[in-house]
Amino acid sequence: MEAYEKLRKLVAEVEDDVKKTAGGNKAAGTRVRQAMQDIKNAAQEVREKVLELRGAGDAKP
Repeated sequence: MEAYEKLRKLVAEVEDDVKKTAGGNKAAGTRVRQAMQDIKNAAQEVREKVLELRGAGDAKP
């Protein structure tokens, strides 16, 4: 599922900035917060796709 792969990619990309934030880097913290918003939106896309797939399965006779 393409939406899930996008979500995985976003999580992997933010890993270094999360570590930098833990070390006190404020700029990295800003990047992490923005990435978390993108991750939230990507997770919502995955939820919608799952519901679509479930709905398509229910429509079969």
